[in-house]
Amino acid sequence: MKLLYAEDERSLSEAVVDILKFHKFNVDAVYDGEEALSYAETEDYDGIILDIMMPKMDGLTVLKRLRVAGNTTPVLLLTAKSQVEDQIEGLDLGADDYLPKPFEMNLLLARVRAMLRRREEYVPPVIEVGDISLNQHNYELSCNGKSVVLPKLEYQMMELFMRNKGTYFTTEDLLSKVWGYETDAENGTVWVYISYLRKRLQELNSTVELVAKRNIGYRLEEENG
Repeated sequence: MKLLYAEDERSLSEAVVDILKFHKFNVDAVYDGEEALSYAETEDYDGIILDIMMPKMDGLTVLKRLRVAGNTTPVLLLTAKSQVEDQIEGLDLGADDYLPKPFEMNLLLARVRAMLRRREEYVPPVIEVGDISLNQHNYELSCNGKSVVLPKLEYQMMELFMRNKGTYFTTEDLLSKVWGYETDAENGTVWVYISYLRKRLQELNSTVELVAKRNIGYRLEEENG
């Protein structure tokens, strides 16, 4: 099993690498976030261990960029005990687990083994409507053998429509559910994003459409459905 381990504290990195190699793992050690991202993008790993606090690029940014790019390699985050918000954000961004620092080596090994077992069983969560599918893990919208990775707000809007096929949403509904109740965004912003999603569906040659009904709202429906 091949692991990528990103940790800027050299003495800790050396100790962890020694333990992992003793337990028959093949390990690449890197010491900053930019290097971690570069290795993760170019090499094939069974698992990644990411410290959150790293120079050049923090671990959460590395994780986010990997997931948006469609990289589904399991990730274990290393966090300071006080960083509860980072732990929550990391899990929301697609981390598989986190381990507070300082940690016992035996616990680290157990978390790594558990992470690798989940990789073997992992199936990306996918929503399907008609001929389109939306991968919730990497934000990829697919149809007829073609796919596109959606930016965050486009993804959130498409996920809402796909989870509620046939349900109309007003512009105000979409503003509150996608942008939040206290957003400063205006109705025109929603119209722009509706236009973006319609273009995505057209580019994928999908039979699914985002339709509008005057004074009611927008909904997702299959052509002639």
